[in-house]
Order: sequence, then structure tokens, then C-alpha cells
Amino acid sequence: MQVSFKPSFIKQINKLEQSLFDEVLSKIDIFKNSTDQTVLKIHKLHGPMKDKWSFSVNYKIRIVFEYESKKEIVLLAIGDHDVYN
Repeated sequence: MQVSFKPSFIKQINKLEQSLFDEVLSKIDIFKNSTDQTVLKIHKLHGPMKDKWSFSVNYKIRIVFEYESKKEIVLLAIGDHDVYN
């Protein structure tokens, strides 16, 4: 899977503390390279974000993304459940 990043995502990820930053990079790596992504809890969003998807970094933090094609995604935002607003 090819992953690209919106500038807003890069700003958000750079504000994270180091341990969370490392965890985020680990989950992105799983997303890119693993055939078993069940640990990420990938799901399609609803309502105003109906064209977007999300996966879990941990119990609190989510990453919102969209598919550009079957093999290419763009990471849009990272945060707690408020990221959906």
C-alpha cells in the first residue's frame, strides 16, 4: 500500500509526544505492509465523512484517511474522537 500525507496530518503528528509518535509510525507501517490488519480496526465513516475511513492507533487515537485508488491512500488527520468533527 502506498501512503501519502496531507500537510495538516504532518503538522498534527509532529505535535505528538515521542512515545505516541513511535506508536503511530508502527501502526502506519502495519497498515502499509501487513496482510492482517485486524488489529487496526479499519472502518468506513458515516455522515459528513462518509467518503473517509479510519483506523485505530490505540484506544484513544484514530487516523482518518481516504483511498486514492485500491493501492494508494492519503492520511488526513490524527487525534481522538474529536478528529471526526
